[in-house]
Amino acid sequence: MSKIKTQPQQAINTNKKEVINEFDERIKSTLDEGRKELIAKRHERGYRSARENLNHLCDKDSFLEYGQLAVAAQRQRRDIDDLKKHTAADGIITGLATINADLFDEQSSRAVVIVNDYTVLAGTQGVFHHKKLDRALELAAELKRPVVMYTEGGGGRPGDTDYELSLNLGSFAAWAGLRSQVPMISVNNGYCFAGNAALFGCADITIATKSSWIGMAGPAMIEGGGMGSYKPTDIGPIESQSKNGVVDIVAEDEAEATRIARQVLSYFQGCTNNWSCADQRKLWPLLPADRRFVYKVRDVITTLADTDSFTELRRDYGCGIITGFVRIEGRPFGLICNDCQFLGGAIDAEGALKASRFLTLCNDFKLPLLSLCDTPGFMVGPESETEGAVRKMSDMFVAGSRLKSPMVAIFLRKGYGLGAIAMTGGSFSRPVYSASWPSGEFGAMGLEGAVHLGFKKELEASKTDAEREILFNKLLNAMYERGKATEAASYLEIDAVIDPVDTRKVIIQALGNKHE
Repeated sequence: MSKIKTQPQQAINTNKKEVINEFDERIKSTLDEGRKELIAKRHERGYRSARENLNHLCDKDSFLEYGQLAVAAQRQRRDIDDLKKHTAADGIITGLATINADLFDEQSSRAVVIVNDYTVLAGTQGVFHHKKLDRALELAAELKRPVVMYTEGGGGRPGDTDYELSLNLGSFAAWAGLRSQVPMISVNNGYCFAGNAALFGCADITIATKSSWIGMAGPAMIEGGGMGSYKPTDIGPIESQSKNGVVDIVAEDEAEATRIARQVLSYFQGCTNNWSCADQRKLWPLLPADRRFVYKVRDVITTLADTDSFTELRRDYGCGIITGFVRIEGRPFGLICNDCQFLGGAIDAEGALKASRFLTLCNDFKLPLLSLCDTPGFMVGPESETEGAVRKMSDMFVAGSRLKSPMVAIFLRKGYGLGAIAMTGGSFSRPVYSASWPSGEFGAMGLEGAVHLGFKKELEASKTDAEREILFNKLLNAMYERGKATEAASYLEIDAVIDPVDTRKVIIQALGNKHE
């Protein structure tokens, strides 16, 4: 019978030590401490590394990484040690983590995290990069977890040699297919072109720093298409992309963008127990005594909402309607609100499009809606029609008709015409509760226009301008008396007229137990 040969214990221990050392060095090569020169260049630009953003986003020690040891598919043209050093994780960090676990239970706080790493081949998308991305998106779909993705990068990578280039990719369909299934948040800093821009634009919420340039093609592709030579900073600067609605939230830098991403995600994670709010007696004085004067409605929002809970989306786009998220007694709400400082609160085509998309987003994730209405109606006129007003304004009714999440409507002042109806989901009776402040006024159209249109003959019959003005004001006052909030409530046009100080209480009462 043969004897089994065994190694001396000392040799075994030596081999184990070598294996562990090799393992430690391999892991270190993927971390910032093993890539100090590349990270230093990043810092010189005033930017953070991918892993610094990752650590800020995720709760401490909660990140479970997938595919950490991947390198670019370029073994045929580059030494493996070079690939380990310069193509760590193949330019994309993916995994599962908890975010905001201090506010919510572990299940509610779990998320998929994807961070493109610009220090690896300018953040371009290679073979294994896509495989890792696909794996992460499969997990998000399977586990029904929200996704936060950092998108900085230059698009497709032409330099991978180990596999033939293929356009048969699943990443874009998989990412876009998550729409309405799980919350999708994209964050960008720096250059974001081509495929990376497509990923950025598919998200439900897009956040970008002031140092962002986002475009569906970078300089090389534009020049290659014979369309001229441009610098990267000529393409999709933040000033343009915030005004045209591509970017929902503009952040100062990566630190603020990451903080905002955590806050935005929290609205989809549930209710919080700890909250505070301003003295609600401050609400009523925010409206001017003269109904013709404008006011800062964002002051109303921040006073009404829980302290520091208001996050606005697309501030520079569709400015007549404000959209965003707030909390009332810790409960998250989607918010739509008219801004009387822009077109007097009239809803133009762009504002309607903005509102429609936001209503759909809230409905997808069953976020209750708070509508603060003060509008003279839809914007009218030949110029408005050239903007596709009929289609875009009608889409607002379509989005409202599909709402399954509850809405509470509060009329701050004007509730006129089709615009006011659209602000309440398509009907004043559609919200679970519709109430007005005492300043509310209602009608089929703005009072001044109604007088001019309905009493044209009487006004024209006036002998002098002074006589005409006296008659106009008399008719206007009579119409105001018929359309003021208390009269509208008496005809059951709305459910109630409330003291502004009770607004928060009314909203919560209308929706019932926030933990239901």
